[in-house]
Amino acid sequence: MEILVRILCVLLGYCFGLFQTAYLYGKMNGIDIREHGSGNAGTTNALRVLGKKAGLVVFLGDLLKAFIACVLARVLGMTYFPDLLYPMILWSGLGVVLGHNFPFYMNFKGGKGIAATAGVILGLLDYRIVLICLIAFIICVVCTRYVSLGSLTVVMLFFLSFLVLGMSGHIINPSTGVGYDGAELLESYIIIFIFASLAFYRHKANIIRLIHGNENKIFSSKE
Repeated sequence: MEILVRILCVLLGYCFGLFQTAYLYGKMNGIDIREHGSGNAGTTNALRVLGKKAGLVVFLGDLLKAFIACVLARVLGMTYFPDLLYPMILWSGLGVVLGHNFPFYMNFKGGKGIAATAGVILGLLDYRIVLICLIAFIICVVCTRYVSLGSLTVVMLFFLSFLVLGMSGHIINPSTGVGYDGAELLESYIIIFIFASLAFYRHKANIIRLIHGNENKIFSSKE
């Protein structure tokens, strides 16, 4: 039964992830966003190709679809499977990222999943992790103007902050009021590590450009 719950959470999240905000917004403006700019159906490319309003709409759309999926998983978990609460939230969030990155109706060519991952971070409803990731992203992007570097920093800190909080007994199950431990906490570490691995995989071209010093900077004159 618990395996089935996890599979259903992933499928639920994948369905939410299929709402491709950048692609749909681009179609509303007469273009396929994947044929312009970097070719990525995500926030940064929408910002560069269609402007600030498009970037904001796409970011909020991708963030909210993940947040809503995680909140729905939270409600179901607290009601029916309180011991699986965090795994259910995270499996649902991972499903959203998979649906966003690999939508079947777009030949599995979607975005990179960073805004969706941000929605998952919000969906955990842990202000400590949210603040750590948000502050790190802002500092990184302001100082370097590399959105890709800020994005990778966020997913790394998502994993590390959850790991530290979990190992120190500060990840509390709201259903029971006690700290998470055991197999469910280890499972949560593994899922978040998959989040980070997916982000690095989708940013492999960006990483190469960062290494060679020719990565695009946000709001640069070259754009």
